[in-house]
Order: sequence, then C-alpha cells, then structure tokens
Amino acid sequence: MSRPELLGVAVLAVVASASARTARAQATVGADLGLFSGYVWRGVSLTNRPVGQPNVYVAFPAGNASVTVGGWANVDLGRYDDADDFSQSGGVSSLNLSEFDPWAEVSLPVGKATLTGGVVGYVFPNDFGVTDDFNTWEVYGKVGLGVPLSPKLAVYYDFDKVNGAYIEGSVGHSVPLGSVSLNLGALAGLSAGQAEADSPGEINNFFENGFTHLDLSAGVPVSAGIFSLTPVIHFLVNGDEITKLTSPGDESDVKLWGGLTISWSRALGAAATSE
Repeated sequence: MSRPELLGVAVLAVVASASARTARAQATVGADLGLFSGYVWRGVSLTNRPVGQPNVYVAFPAGNASVTVGGWANVDLGRYDDADDFSQSGGVSSLNLSEFDPWAEVSLPVGKATLTGGVVGYVFPNDFGVTDDFNTWEVYGKVGLGVPLSPKLAVYYDFDKVNGAYIEGSVGHSVPLGSVSLNLGALAGLSAGQAEADSPGEINNFFENGFTHLDLSAGVPVSAGIFSLTPVIHFLVNGDEITKLTSPGDESDVKLWGGLTISWSRALGAAATSE
C-alpha cells in the first residue's frame, strides 16, 4: 500500500467481518477473498487499481469469550506504474504481495453488547514503494450493541510509527428482498492524533485531525454452495485532504469503489458451512 509520510493502513472491514464469527460453541476455521476496484482504507485510496485481499483465520471459544487469530494481505494484481496510479508495491511487478497484517482479537458478550479487544500489525515486504520503514502496530477496542441499527464504536491506537488514535462509529440495517437481503451501512471516521508526526521516524495517516470521511455502503450476500458471495459498493464523502486524493494530483469530495468478497468457514469436526 502507499504509505509514505501521509498514508496509513489497517484492515477494518476484514477484522469486523471476522469478529462477527467469533461467538462460537466450537473452533472454526475460515477464509475470505476480496476482489476490489481499489484498496481503500479509512477513506484513503492506497492502491487505486484492482486488488486482491485474502484473509484466513481460526476462532475458538475461551469460556464465555472467543479468541480469533488470523492473517490478512493485500495483493496488487497488476504492475501499477503509470503516473495516475497509487501502488503499494512501487509498480515493480504484477501479483505483488504488498502488505501482510497478522491480527488477533478477543470478543466477549455482555448483555446486549459485544466487547472486542485486539492487536494488528502492518508488515510491508517490498524493497520498493512501501517498505519495512512503515511497519507498525495498532491495538484496538470495539463495542457493538444488539439493538436496532446495530451501532458500533471502534477505537484504534497506533503505538509504533504513528502514535495516535483513530475512531470509527457505524450503524447498519438489513432490508429483506425476497430470498436475499440488502445490507446497508453508514460509517464515519475521526482522526485523534494520526495526523501528527512529533519526532523523526513517525508518519502521518491523515493531513489533519478531525473528521476523515463518511462511508455509505450497500451489499447483497448470497449463498453459493459452501461459499458466501457478497458484492458491495461504497460511496465515500471525503473530509480529510488525504482521503480526497483519487490519483496522484487529483482530488474529489466524493469517491465510489466496490467489489466482491468470497467467504468460507468450517466448524472443526463438522461439515463445511458458508457465512
């Protein structure tokens, strides 16, 4: 991903989808593959060309809680070296593994709430583009409520290269459409320190602290045998100057991106299931 002085990375969509699977009576193994028009994180276009984003995880119960560990990656599918391209890998090759994120979290139901705490690392294996100079770590906490609109609040804190917090609030609603459902979501982001570099070696994720973006999404999950397929589209209202970048030198107050996620999971010792 493109993370020079101004850009950053995380895996909110993948971590959020995985945490929904952690409330299990038995261990579960699963995998996702996202195919998207670009890599957009916290409103920031990190690669503005098609990407593949695999994720694997295992979740297992621990008393009333559940523990999930996994690994997520971003792959630049093409050699993105044009003047209009953002590329994590520096455009040196196609099918380039540009980022790997190990992550782990613990979730605990408390009444109508689910509390989640976790840690995620960001590892950049390339010698060009985004390199190990930008490797960093975040811890996070989330609370989700089992009430109408399913409100969620998440706080992430980078304690390594950024030394600042990022906050997200979201709501969602599912609308039945015959045999399928339309999942609608709205998410707002806020930088609370991730736009400040106070010492050499630190980096910024955003241009300014405050409102970063509003993400309005719509997806339709469908079952296909042992798999679940979820096409999704995102409409972003950009607030920070970095989120407004759509290609080098080009800015927009709004942005549209989307793609497809293919998911599979299996309870260990049981038949394959889809999510």
